Amino acid sequence: MSEPFKNVFNQQLVLKLAKQIQQVHHTFDGASFVSSINSKLDHLELKQRSDLICEQLTRFLPQDFLESSAILQRLLGDTVDANALTATSDQDQQGLSGWAIMPLADYVAKHGMQHFDVSMLLLKEMTKRFSSEFAIRPFLDRHTEQAMQIMHQWAVDENEHVRRLASEGSRPRLPWGMRLHKFVQDPQPVLSLLDKLKDDPSEYVRRSVANNLNDISKDHPDLIAQLAADWLINANKQRQKLVAHACRSLIKAGHPATLKALGYRDAELGVCSLQLSASELIYGGSMQLTASITSTAKHPQSLMIDYVVHHQKANGATSPKVFKWRTAELGAGKTLTIAKKHTIKPITTRVYYPGTHKVELQINGLVVARGEFELVMPG
Repeated sequence: MSEPFKNVFNQQLVLKLAKQIQQVHHTFDGASFVSSINSKLDHLELKQRSDLICEQLTRFLPQDFLESSAILQRLLGDTVDANALTATSDQDQQGLSGWAIMPLADYVAKHGMQHFDVSMLLLKEMTKRFSSEFAIRPFLDRHTEQAMQIMHQWAVDENEHVRRLASEGSRPRLPWGMRLHKFVQDPQPVLSLLDKLKDDPSEYVRRSVANNLNDISKDHPDLIAQLAADWLINANKQRQKLVAHACRSLIKAGHPATLKALGYRDAELGVCSLQLSASELIYGGSMQLTASITSTAKHPQSLMIDYVVHHQKANGATSPKVFKWRTAELGAGKTLTIAKKHTIKPITTRVYYPGTHKVELQINGLVVARGEFELVMPG
């Protein structure tokens, strides 16, 4: 059985952090610092553990932020490779890197707001050793214009971690991070930043750009569809991959403008059918879906084939869920028959309810055939 991920913040990390601080700040009460954290650590989850370490840094470091920030600066170890950022062995005798940086960066966010320039420089250095994507967000929220000016400088920095921070830190809906409501409402400042990064040589950075655009697509789908069309003009394979990943939520939702931007036009189809292998499905079981798709076009067509299950909710309404099936190049006048097994079993992200579930065959964003089944709960 694998060790819980929260254990990246363990007693050994806290002890090594205390020893590192003592080496650069001799009056630091390392024993009390360790005791105040390790006595509570076992019952906390990952983010709570990091927050506890940050709280105790506040208690035991000098109250003057400029003094404490200088201490944090001296704690930093060598910069790390992008592939090593999630390593659990985060600290060595030369300084700190990896997960140990997370509570340090949060400390800067909590106490460094009145020392903007010092804090931004420190977060820039910290991100080279882990990531400052969460800690940078309060500065973007409170000092938006000033912080974005620096992010534009970071977007052309020689270090890939710093360039990634420009994108990852500005994501409007970063998971685990505070929401940047200004950018949710108006993402244009973010888009001008991402434009500098769309052809970044680092895939690590380009993945972040795609995730940022996916965030924006949840509130501004038409805007991202138009951006996708623009970015795909004379795009190389790397940018094509970025755009496809950025549009993944819109693709799954069958957003017509996005599908057209990606080359999936309104399909010219004849009779299409969707057959279910059973009219009743017992919870925990599977059924086979079979689709038959006939082209009436005089030329080959690119098809994005999905199916949509309308799940029953507790109040009697239904909630659609799009499932990816496959893409296909269908020749002129040809018929394609495909099959797929669909299973309904317990998962952590959905509660299932009995009743009629409609199923739709969706091609290039349009529903072309339907079926239904009855979900039966055992017992």
